[in-house]
Amino acid sequence: MPHHESEKENLKRLLLHYEPNIYEDILKVFEVFQSIDDHVTIEELKSKLKDKGIELDNETLKEYMAKIIALGFATKKDFQDQPTKYEHRHIGFHHDHLICVRCGKIVEFEDQELENLQQAIAKKYGFNIIRHRMEMYGLCNNCKSKMERTMPLPLAKPGERYVIKDIMGGRMARLRLFSMGLRPGDEVEVISDSFGDGLIVARGETRIAVGKGIANKILVTLKSDGDSILSSTDKGQS
Repeated sequence: MPHHESEKENLKRLLLHYEPNIYEDILKVFEVFQSIDDHVTIEELKSKLKDKGIELDNETLKEYMAKIIALGFATKKDFQDQPTKYEHRHIGFHHDHLICVRCGKIVEFEDQELENLQQAIAKKYGFNIIRHRMEMYGLCNNCKSKMERTMPLPLAKPGERYVIKDIMGGRMARLRLFSMGLRPGDEVEVISDSFGDGLIVARGETRIAVGKGIANKILVTLKSDGDSILSSTDKGQS
């Protein structure tokens, strides 16, 4: 691509000035890095280089990428719960990110209305934005479709919101959970799954301890945008 070639030549001129002894090695890394469209980890880049017959250890590769970043041709990203990733840096182009918390998929997007809104908010509070980053964490369509089936509450992931679909077991189990404030239709969030032999879940602003035995009787599904946040009891009172 013409753009890739001009970027490579630009980097080469800078490297000849600042790193004349290793510029060829760094350029080889950059060529492979340029060929990758997605965000890439050191291990992934190392594997791509190996496919091209270029073998480098992690520390050397990190050193080379640090020089490419310092010269303005890449950026390093530390997304939540993911290894460090690298992406191309395009001058004059700003974008934000959607990150799937299940599979790690990253989607870049640019939205001028959102940028304008951020500027308006900053102006309202007397701020002048120098730089910003926006990362929105959620589920991609593929992962969401996999999560739409019901599952026992102990299989739910901490930090995500679920809707209670049913309570299995007999009358006593249902009455016990009702007395704890948990009913079909309630939205709950798993706060912790490391509380002894149980879970800590939140319903509204209330934290509830649920033993894993009875938690297995609670069937939940991941909350979607269309789900109500009111329980069946709340709805009856509205």
